[in-house]
Amino acid sequence: MGNARLHSIHVHPVKAFRSLPLREVAVEPWGPAGDRRWMLIDDGGKVVTQRQQPRLALAAAELLPGGGVLLSAPGMEPVAVPVPRPGGTVRVELFSDKVEAVPAEDPAVHAWCSAYLGIGVRLVHLDDPATRRPVDPEFALPGETVTFADGFPLLLTSTASLDALNSLIATGDHPAEGPLPMSRFRPNVVVDGTAAWAEDDWSRITIGEVAFRVAKPCGRCVVTTTDQTTAERGKEPLHSLGRHRRRGGKLVFGQNLVPLSPGTIRVGDPVGIVA
Repeated sequence: MGNARLHSIHVHPVKAFRSLPLREVAVEPWGPAGDRRWMLIDDGGKVVTQRQQPRLALAAAELLPGGGVLLSAPGMEPVAVPVPRPGGTVRVELFSDKVEAVPAEDPAVHAWCSAYLGIGVRLVHLDDPATRRPVDPEFALPGETVTFADGFPLLLTSTASLDALNSLIATGDHPAEGPLPMSRFRPNVVVDGTAAWAEDDWSRITIGEVAFRVAKPCGRCVVTTTDQTTAERGKEPLHSLGRHRRRGGKLVFGQNLVPLSPGTIRVGDPVGIVA
């Protein structure tokens, strides 16, 4: 495992928008700086993701100094969104979690997002990731929190496992859909120099100077079937994962991580397998 390296880093400033590649990122207790601190909610306060709106794959958000975002999408003029002032939270529903969040202050921002999707949505910000949302207690240590990510601070995938999955797709029922790019899986960190599926057996790792706990495998959903460049959906990889990577009723690819220490990780950093 001495050759394992950090191949790429990705953050998602707005949940469900296109991923943003970075060369380095500060790792905070709740995840990479700038990752999924914003998300869309519907009129009932429930999260809106690519599960319901695959066109979100074509929308982009750049990080602005201070935590704001610059939104862009096909057919739309870009709009800058500053971090809202403290207070005035609303309760939002993120899967089974109820979380307090702060709406963007400018009504034009909500109108922009609604116009792009053709449904009424609002953009909200997670003002205090240290207290707002605990990690799933079944898999958490006391005090661990997370942003608007699906469940855990970081998601790790490996290039070797993607190659192995693409080989399964190539010999399966829908070979024309492969090979799939890693963007389908929306990871934060991608490692290379490992064996395929090696991450299944990890419980603690280091990336550069930062230590991580491997919390649980990542169960995959319909978002992985969404082409992140066209927003069109297919059958893969869920079809092949269902045949070859079913674990406890979930179709798994990648591992969820929780940071054990703060620090900065950089592309090219060595990846150490502690346990």
